[in-house]
Amino acid sequence: MSNQSSVKTRLAVIVLFASSVGWGLTWLPIKALSDKGIDGMHLVFIAFLSGALLLSPWLYKQYPWWKKSIAFMLMIALAGGIANAAFQTAIYHGDVIRVMILFYMLPVWSVLGGRIFLKEKIDSVRIIAVVLCLSGAFVILDVWHTSWQGISWIDILAVSSGMGLAATNILFRFTQGIPVMSKVCSMFLGCTLLIGASLLIFPATAELPDNGAIPMAVAYGALWLTLITFGTQWGVTQIEAGRSAIIIVVELVVAVVSSAFIIGSGLMFYEIIGGLMVLTAAVLEGSRGEQ
Repeated sequence: MSNQSSVKTRLAVIVLFASSVGWGLTWLPIKALSDKGIDGMHLVFIAFLSGALLLSPWLYKQYPWWKKSIAFMLMIALAGGIANAAFQTAIYHGDVIRVMILFYMLPVWSVLGGRIFLKEKIDSVRIIAVVLCLSGAFVILDVWHTSWQGISWIDILAVSSGMGLAATNILFRFTQGIPVMSKVCSMFLGCTLLIGASLLIFPATAELPDNGAIPMAVAYGALWLTLITFGTQWGVTQIEAGRSAIIIVVELVVAVVSSAFIIGSGLMFYEIIGGLMVLTAAVLEGSRGEQ
């Protein structure tokens, strides 16, 4: 691999780490907006719609680059929409910890999908990293104290969300000729449509507040959500799908640690151990060169 390519790969790893930190901190604006009376499903719909509207000029301007790949753009919209709509619906209607456990099977789907569709190599280091990553996530989420009696439709949605995100990341990497901005806009449009459909099928009980929360939700979507999504998806296009999925799980560690310090609840011993396992897996993948 050339020196220029190596530098670009290192930059992609750094951007992906930074974006994962951003995702791990999204609970802060979500909590602030929740305190103002806007429920989770409405917030996600407004945020993705805002991001889609912000990026739509780029989608139009870059049409010559993707006009021959409309099928792939539709697949990105569908996969991204399923990932986000399924996750948010499952979180809203189900047990949060159980949904998170099933969602963070993401590295498994990404490694398998990368191998099948992108012919990415699965070596001993990647196997160790995946095992460490999953084990660490399950330790953090205290999987042993979660009830597993029966499989519900919410469980299916949670697994589908992880598969949808893995498929989205693989599609982003596969379609190198399409500008990332256009692909992110397509993803946001798919998310908006499917989350809107979810709201029609499972109406939110809360009413939209009139206390300034909606403009804040628009700003959250157009600025924070758009920036971290672009950073994540640009990073995903530069490095292997299995590798990026392991780094993305760092967001779980950031969420747990930041909430413990900011809320003042403290960290349990098992959360520290699990976090170190995930970080070790991320460092294993982030510190080596592209395959």
